[in-house]
Amino acid sequence: MLYWLLKYVLLGPLLRLLYRPQVSGLENIPETGPAILASNHLSFSDSFFLPLVCPRRITFLAKAEYFNGRGFKGWFSRMFFTGVGQVPIDRSGASAAEDALNTGLRILGQGDLLGIYPEGTRSPDGRLYRGKTGVARMALEAGVPVIPVAMIDTEKIQPIGSKVPRIMRVGIRIGAPLDFSRYEGMENDRFVLRSMADEIMYELMDLSGREYVDMYAARAKAIAAGANPGPPEADDLGAQQAAAA
Repeated sequence: MLYWLLKYVLLGPLLRLLYRPQVSGLENIPETGPAILASNHLSFSDSFFLPLVCPRRITFLAKAEYFNGRGFKGWFSRMFFTGVGQVPIDRSGASAAEDALNTGLRILGQGDLLGIYPEGTRSPDGRLYRGKTGVARMALEAGVPVIPVAMIDTEKIQPIGSKVPRIMRVGIRIGAPLDFSRYEGMENDRFVLRSMADEIMYELMDLSGREYVDMYAARAKAIAAGANPGPPEADDLGAQQAAAA
């Protein structure tokens, strides 16, 4: 109930008035049944604007830190993120990837829409980065379509490090569903999963018009920060990328 209250009464009308989201392709979202909405990730606000324009409820996987705070601030954060349709995922443990996968499959098994950011974290510079394969594995195991979604200009509202949001128009472009049923039963084939993830990112590149970088966003952030990102193959661990940054 809090989800719909925030969307239609408390938060949604204000966001529509200030940011005037321009959306195309809503007809590509099924009226019923499970599906994965795979979006590029430019801003913290992506998880607000996509549910705002979608007639159905969307559930996102979010990092557990949003739900673990103490005191009034922690309580408010927990209530807010629960209210906007996010569920916590602990990304710190060894079983993080499997936990995220199982949670996503449970949501899809209920016939709901699952929101995922295949890049695994926000883009550090607005470009589109390599997608991880967890979204592909979820799609195959659940037998659901993947709907590509391009967020447009949301990074300009509140750039990383900025505390005061700007008022400007944003866009959401929703592409045609991608059917991967031809790969049924191949969810453990890493080459198939890689091919699927690349196809999803290609569609996002086409929808968004963003430059594509064949590197994981988390790795790019680590390199920019002067940290050791580790070997490239260590980045593709399955479904942990589903958790929002």
